[in-house]
Amino acid sequence: MFRLIISCMVVAALVSCKEKREEVPNQPQEESWYKEEYRPQFHFSPKEKWMNDPNGLVFNQGVYHLFYQYYPEDIVWGPMHWGHAVSEDLVHWKHKPIALYPDEHGYIFSGSAVVDKNNTSGFGENGEAPLVAIFTYHSKEGEEAGRMDFQTQGVAYSLDNGNTWNKYEGNPIIQNDGIKDFRDPKVFWHESSQSWILTLVAGDHAKFYTSKNLKDWTYLSDFGKSQGAHGGVWECPDLFPLQVDGSEEEKWVLIISINPGAPNGGSGTQYFVGDFDGKVFTSNQKEPKWLDYGTDNYAGVTYNNVPGNGRFFIGWMSNWNYAQDTPTKKWRSAMTVPRKLSLHKVVDDYFLANYPIDKISDLTNSTLVNEVEVAANTSDTLQVEGLNQSEIRLRTAAKNFKLLFKNELDEVLVLSMDSKNQVFTIDRTLSGKVDFQEDFGAKKHVAPLKGMKENVLEFKILMDWSSMELFVDQGMLSMTEQIFPTVPYHTLIIVNEDEQAPIVIKSIKRMESIW
Repeated sequence: MFRLIISCMVVAALVSCKEKREEVPNQPQEESWYKEEYRPQFHFSPKEKWMNDPNGLVFNQGVYHLFYQYYPEDIVWGPMHWGHAVSEDLVHWKHKPIALYPDEHGYIFSGSAVVDKNNTSGFGENGEAPLVAIFTYHSKEGEEAGRMDFQTQGVAYSLDNGNTWNKYEGNPIIQNDGIKDFRDPKVFWHESSQSWILTLVAGDHAKFYTSKNLKDWTYLSDFGKSQGAHGGVWECPDLFPLQVDGSEEEKWVLIISINPGAPNGGSGTQYFVGDFDGKVFTSNQKEPKWLDYGTDNYAGVTYNNVPGNGRFFIGWMSNWNYAQDTPTKKWRSAMTVPRKLSLHKVVDDYFLANYPIDKISDLTNSTLVNEVEVAANTSDTLQVEGLNQSEIRLRTAAKNFKLLFKNELDEVLVLSMDSKNQVFTIDRTLSGKVDFQEDFGAKKHVAPLKGMKENVLEFKILMDWSSMELFVDQGMLSMTEQIFPTVPYHTLIIVNEDEQAPIVIKSIKRMESIW
């Protein structure tokens, strides 16, 4: 969520973004709706114009809310609003009117939302628990004047489950003492201290605050000045507890996005595993850990108030190196599929896995390929119509192999496992359109094979019209990549370079469109 500030007159921008509320239909008005070149078929994308970070992820009254950074006037970054969509299953989405517009305090940057069940804020009426959004105000005038306090925090509330919003008259609720990058508040209710906890980022570290009413906040502590990756600005924090898989142990996880400074260039999301006592977060972690080793999973956060306390994550499927240059015309950007987070202990270390929620597999409506085995030291070529909108599952103990996705123009996306160097590599340098920006196709992307729990690994690959999401060993490794083939891939070549183990393509299934 690096804010590339585009020159524009604030007055004109605010006039052009006047608050008008028009329901956006979920059904197509014409046959070409959501069929444009590269349009994702089972990932959320806005009907039109620019989108970046997911915001305000919250479940309430049977509905999952997805708010997001949105500029309704162009397909490049501009004065930020909160766009809005809702879902009953985290898979199929309905577009809603813009939720929050810029005002006299500035643009509406990223933040979070909570259900104030006990009406601690006093915003509720007639026994109705309000939805409360906490977000960053970005003053363009303050920035242009050279001030350092141009980002502050604000609050808005809704009494009709997110359909309409009222901004708090006492905004901003957290002032800025002079920190240039001071933003992205994530709030949750901390039961032990009977208080709200707010995490935000301040340049290259996180800050924690507490409140009893979501309006008056007291500073608690800092984290991260001497830990983690520091190649760029920290953004989009998220702090939550998780039980370690297979045990009674509970740890706290802090997610922090960073731009630049990711392991394969540009934007990325790191995480820390540690403890939180209601005031201070601590972690013994020595080296940075990364949620996703691809280049296109950024600014992701998790849902508040999920039934059963599941921890569901959505990320922005792009990278600030090239986000504004990708070859789409009507809209720009999509979200990752929703993923369930889980925490695992391997030997004496903790790893955060992320894996598509079960409902995503409900989209598989027909089997294109079933049970193909490729023996050691052999290869096989599969012709698969619909490969670009599919779920691919394979299982293998092979430690050396390649998967090549090709089209009739010999554009190729290559996935490879290399046991000698203990890495998994994705090569999109010849995958299709790559020359729209110098970084997009400049190099292969590499992930270390650490934390694997099994010797026989399961792979899930989700291919959409302009993306590839890879999950290894139930999400112990994930890599998310945008791709822009000139024509769809229709050939999958499996090259098994292992001396002993076969590769089994368990299935290739077509994914239904969610639109």
